[in-house]
Amino acid sequence: MSHTPNDLPTPGLPGAPGKLSGNALGVASLFIWAAGFPAAEELLDTWHPVALTAARFLMAMVLLMPLWVLADGWRAVLNARWGRGTAMGGLAFGGGATCLVAGQALTDPVTVSIIVSASPLAGAVVEWVLEGRRLTKAFASGLVASVIGGIVATGGAVPQGFGMGAVLAILSCFLFTWGSHLTVRDFPDLSPLGRTSVTLSGGLIFTAIAFLISNYLGWVAVPPDVFDPVSLGYLTIYALAALALSQVLWIAAVGRLGVAVAAMHMNVAPFYVMLILLALGNPWSWPQAIGAAIVAVGVILAQR
Repeated sequence: MSHTPNDLPTPGLPGAPGKLSGNALGVASLFIWAAGFPAAEELLDTWHPVALTAARFLMAMVLLMPLWVLADGWRAVLNARWGRGTAMGGLAFGGGATCLVAGQALTDPVTVSIIVSASPLAGAVVEWVLEGRRLTKAFASGLVASVIGGIVATGGAVPQGFGMGAVLAILSCFLFTWGSHLTVRDFPDLSPLGRTSVTLSGGLIFTAIAFLISNYLGWVAVPPDVFDPVSLGYLTIYALAALALSQVLWIAAVGRLGVAVAAMHMNVAPFYVMLILLALGNPWSWPQAIGAAIVAVGVILAQR
């Protein structure tokens, strides 16, 4: 018998109202995730995308594995389905993260933010194909509102270089939503921290192998400023916050809402980026604020 993510338990959050807690987790996850875009933009000045992605996963796993052991014990770690987790996580999250940062390197954060609007569509396709979810009128209305809100939030502009960078970012959306759905569906006995750790370990293996091969062939060099305090600060934001912490919260949100509804929160990412930049001295943007409000309405409609 197949199950949707809404049917699956989310260990570690007993008694919390499903939709309310799921949306709160989605907001928190995407706000933290959005902080990674400005950090990545700074790092890409001196880091190759392949090297940056591998370093990001390595730093994230150095944090997540000890936390998982402390939180759930060695038995949960040893009994996890490592083969399934690393294989799926390597392709979905390792491949997806590499495609996303490469897409940003070929374009810019605005372009990537626009393409993130495809994530709810990708989530809907994943649930339709894998779980046979029906496309209700309420969900369709919410989906349309979510995409419109994402376009409004980014001004509807299509920056230069929208070609290969866009293709990579769209591929990243589908890999990420597919992997998120399988993470919740296939590891119901693990906590969100365990689910995140076992799948991101696959992402580390994938990105580390890609870097080592590329470095050996002379395609990718070790960045010259690896231990520079400023670079380490940006990498800490990009790895520990925008990957490790954000992913734990995200997987918990998907467990509550399903990947299609949870992915709608991604369309508010441009607004979150604006708030972060606003705190750093950038001006307020009404299109992004209005777009965020439209996305919020879409998320509510989709859950009716």
